[in-house]
Formats: sequence, C-alpha cells, structure tokens
Amino acid sequence: MRAARLTMLVLLAGGGLAYLGFSRGLWTAAAPSAPRAAAAIPVSARAAARTDVPVEIAGLGTVQALNSVLVRSRVDGQIVKVNYSEGKDVHAGDVLVEIDPAPYQAALAQAQANKLKDQALLDNARLDLERYAKLVKSGATNAQQLDTQRSLVDQLDATVKSDQAAIDMAQVQLSYSYIRAPFDGKAGTRLVDVGNIVRATDTTGVVTINQIHPIFVDFALPSDSLPRIRTRAKGGDIGNIKVTALDAGGQELAVGKLDVIDNQINVATGTINYKAVFDNADETLWPGEFVNVRVELEVLHGVIAVPVTAVQYGPDGPYAFVVGPDRKVQKRAIKTGVVNKVSAVITSGLEAGDMVVTDGQYRIESGSTVEVLGKPAEG
Repeated sequence: MRAARLTMLVLLAGGGLAYLGFSRGLWTAAAPSAPRAAAAIPVSARAAARTDVPVEIAGLGTVQALNSVLVRSRVDGQIVKVNYSEGKDVHAGDVLVEIDPAPYQAALAQAQANKLKDQALLDNARLDLERYAKLVKSGATNAQQLDTQRSLVDQLDATVKSDQAAIDMAQVQLSYSYIRAPFDGKAGTRLVDVGNIVRATDTTGVVTINQIHPIFVDFALPSDSLPRIRTRAKGGDIGNIKVTALDAGGQELAVGKLDVIDNQINVATGTINYKAVFDNADETLWPGEFVNVRVELEVLHGVIAVPVTAVQYGPDGPYAFVVGPDRKVQKRAIKTGVVNKVSAVITSGLEAGDMVVTDGQYRIESGSTVEVLGKPAEG
C-alpha cells in the first residue's frame, strides 16, 4: 500500500515538471520578436529644374545632293585621257575627260580657210564697186552694172558672216572634246575608261558629280505642321527655323535651317514635303542617307522640366514619385505640358528642386523608403 502511494507521488511530480517545461516553451515561442527595419529600395532620381525646352516636330528624311549631274559627252569621239579621281573633289571648269580633238581641229581649220577665201572675194568685189561708182558718175557705164556689183558685195559679205558662224560652231565642237565639271562637287565612280568611244546620244554618261556642301535633307511631316511652321516663320522667312539631323540612335549629326516648303499637300498621305539645307563642311551627311529630323517650332524658356521617364500614368492621370528628405517617396499628381523624347514640362505638381524617381518605380509605392543610386543629377 505504501509502495503504491510512493509510485503515485513520483508520477504526479514528473507530470508537473513536464507541464511546467511545456508551458515555458509555448510562452517563449509566442513571445513577439523585435521589429526589423525595412530595407531601402534602390532607385534612380533626378531633381526637377527650370530650364529651356524646345518644342519640336520629328520626321524621317533623306539626304540629297544640293546639285547632282550625270556628265555626258556632247560630241562623238574616242576618250584619250581621264583626269579625275574617283570619289575625289572636283572644281567647276576642271577638265574631267578628254576626247580626241583632231577631227574638230581639222573642221575648225577648214572653216577658217573658207572664210579667208570668201573674205578675199569680198574685198575684190568692194574695189570693183568703187570703180563702177566712178564710171557711173563720168557716164562711162550705166547704173545697172553698179547695182549688180553692189548686190554681189552684199552676197559675199553674207557668205563671210556665214563662214564666221561656221568657225564659231567648229570652236564650240572642239571645246566639247574637253568635258569639264559644271560645278564644285565630288566625283563618283568612273563609268567609261580610256579608249572607249562615246557619242552625244549615249545615256550612260561618263561620271556623276554631286555637290555635298551645302547639302539638302528632304523630309515629310503631317499636313497640320504647315500652319505651325508658317506661324514660326516670322515675316515669311523660314530660314530662321532650326532643323536638326540625327542618326538612328538619336545622336546629333548636323544643324541646319529650313529652306523649302512644298507648294502642295500630298492628298494620298496627308503629308507635306520640306527641305532643309545644311552646311555639311565636315561631310557628315551623305547623299542617299536616311536621317531623323527635328524641326524646332519654339523654345519654352524657364519652365520646370523633368526627364520623361519620371512621368508615370495611372487611372487618375499622370503622377511622379517624389523623394523626401527622409528618403521616403510620395506619389504626387502632376500636370504635364510639352513632352518630347527627353523631357516633360511640368505645369503643376512639382517645384524646382523636387527629387523625382526616374527609374525603379515598379518596385516602390507611396511611403516606400528608397536609396538613390549614385549622385542625383541636377537640372
């Protein structure tokens, strides 16, 4: 009996100890842990700033030579000399190709000889005319012979003039045997070689010359651009409108000015063609090249602008994330004005100096703590 009671006491004591340990474990597991600080989210940011923002229209253009000519022969003959180098500059009046001049020199000599012969006949006829005039006065001959001699003089005088015209024509033909550059430009590849026979009726020509400085860029814009461009052209002078040519990556190639507005709108495409002229002294632009074109309509001075990537759009309109001094972001509604590929003009919602997030917006929300990567750019 006494052994049974002792066993019961031992069991009760063990159960109490087990219960006490289990309760302490539960309390320890249920005890709340110390709150951890939220990790800052890395973003890129930039300060809104007052600046000048151009208002531009963009289009696609094609570079064209200011002048382009396929040089052809104006006489028939064999090429005896080629004086230009392919792809090199030539100047107005330079002899590019020489055609055998011998046939044209012979024709010139023949015309000059004919004139000398007819001039001698004319001089003799004039002397006879003077003699007949004296004989008529003395009554030794009649007036009919005087009139006949006068007609002969006029006829020979016309023949001499015709001979001079033949000489001029022969000289022109001889000059055409030397094919010259019509203007300053760059020669293309050679189309004929020494020894070839060329004719005035050939359509292939001997070389193409392009004038590339200055140079044109031809481009088309929507028809509604016309009134805006005409408004921008003060006093009808379109030469004060700045035009920028860029490559496919947006890198600026050259800056020129508007030069031509087409006289009609293309009804099939609803566009109108323009031409801009560029100095192209460094030959950055090349005929046949495709370029992007930006036409500056006006410049907004002293407006608040941010990078275009800072502007986000939601159901309630555009907004931006503004980074506060405590590195917490605030979602702020904004209103935009002119927006181009680089900048967005802010008409309300931001002030100069406000730091706006430009990259990483998809990872944050209003109240998030951020870490601005690198040194924030100003302006």
